[in-house]
Amino acid sequence: MSATQVRRPIITIAGPGSLGNALAISLHAAGYRISEILSRPGKASRLRARALARKVGARAALIGKEPCNADVLWLCVPDREIRNCAEFLARSGGWSKRAVLHSSGALTSDELAALRSRGASVASVHPLMTFVPGEIPSLAGVPFAIEGDWTATRVARRIARHLGGEPFQISKADKTAYHAWGAFTSPLLTALLVTAEQVAAAARIPRRRARKMMLPILRQTLWNYAKHGPAKGFSGPFIRGDAATVAKHLRVLGSMPLARDVYLALARSAVRSLTVKNKAQLLKTLT
Repeated sequence: MSATQVRRPIITIAGPGSLGNALAISLHAAGYRISEILSRPGKASRLRARALARKVGARAALIGKEPCNADVLWLCVPDREIRNCAEFLARSGGWSKRAVLHSSGALTSDELAALRSRGASVASVHPLMTFVPGEIPSLAGVPFAIEGDWTATRVARRIARHLGGEPFQISKADKTAYHAWGAFTSPLLTALLVTAEQVAAAARIPRRRARKMMLPILRQTLWNYAKHGPAKGFSGPFIRGDAATVAKHLRVLGSMPLARDVYLALARSAVRSLTVKNKAQLLKTLT
């Protein structure tokens, strides 16, 4: 190991789920030593922890059963468990001069108040990325929203940069809006694509085939948006002011109430937020 790698803090990951897997493997690849993968007592959680520990040269252990010997404890547990986990861990000593992080996008570092009261420096560190089972996404260029105590945020910024990410400071008051923004960029986008599959089925195109067929236009749309911005990356009947075609869409979607609601919500947003022709007629059609 290089001198730079030796100076990097030792990290323990709590939670061997999709996020914990991705972070542990990415940290290991970036030269960080992962000392433990902590899990809950359940069999499935312990098996996942052991499998991940083997991949990163760590050992598997149960949360709270042994003192934390790492410089950084990174909680990758569900949001609803963060506060209880922190309070459970705070029952043991040895938290002075350690950094404890959690990766909730919506919750602040105050969820770790119990560990802060025991001497730990705490922060919330949220990578704006989607994590699903079996995938380890690249973190290059990924924004990391960070807020919390000075020492922990300094550690978190350094780790994020080593992972190739782009750390930025966010206030506690802005975290919920930030997380709602993140919901639009991935889970709600996925929900939109599922709705698109349903509409494709109405055109007698099977869902699996529809997913494959949509990829070229999806890629180009994202490219146009990234390169030219929303105004110049926008196309279709709305920008042309083609209210007659929009009315036809709504008629065919009449037998698909959920898809029609999604269409109406997005179409109204498009007409009100972007430059379109025949705006008044389009809005009338969408009422």
